[in-house]
Amino acid sequence: MNTLENLPLSTEAHSIFRSSLGLVLVGFLIAGVLYCSASVSLAQLLFPKQANGSLIELDGKIVGSSLVGQNFVSEQYFHSRPSAVNYNVDGVAGSNLAVSNPELQKQIKERTLQFAQSNQILEQQVPPEMITASGSGIDPDISPESALLQVKRVAQQRALPEQKVRDLVQQQIGPVQLGLYGQARVNVLQLNIALDQLSSTSR
Repeated sequence: MNTLENLPLSTEAHSIFRSSLGLVLVGFLIAGVLYCSASVSLAQLLFPKQANGSLIELDGKIVGSSLVGQNFVSEQYFHSRPSAVNYNVDGVAGSNLAVSNPELQKQIKERTLQFAQSNQILEQQVPPEMITASGSGIDPDISPESALLQVKRVAQQRALPEQKVRDLVQQQIGPVQLGLYGQARVNVLQLNIALDQLSSTSR
């Protein structure tokens, strides 16, 4: 009697398991395969540059991405924001140090002094963005104000007219998106590439 009573339950459980498994497979096929394939295909068709990482090529070689900041240390180049992860895309993160943290205070003091001396300005003129790391650690942009503060140093190092370098920065300012979102910005990598081109044509 027990065997006969358990038989319908076993059959019902088997049916439910089979239906559940079918739903999982259908969901995986739709969400995991078809949706991803369609998204990638549309992105490649409509926005191929962005879909491939917004890579920047120079003389046939990839020199970086407009979405990823780089560490420019030479005084002949415009400098990016500090990075808590040394601009490593595999470890995107901020410093997570509190404002009261002695280590962060030390870093800010050193960066402030270095930026002020390098660009021949007062410490009070140093923008906060140039002494603190961004949340991602790979921010590719700086404000137009931060770029313009570096014009004098870059012009002197490259023996270029200061006004020429200033005009170059103005040309590289990206506007507010759609006139509504974000802030005006300068992509440091693109600015430095344009700077090299300016130097080569000015010789």
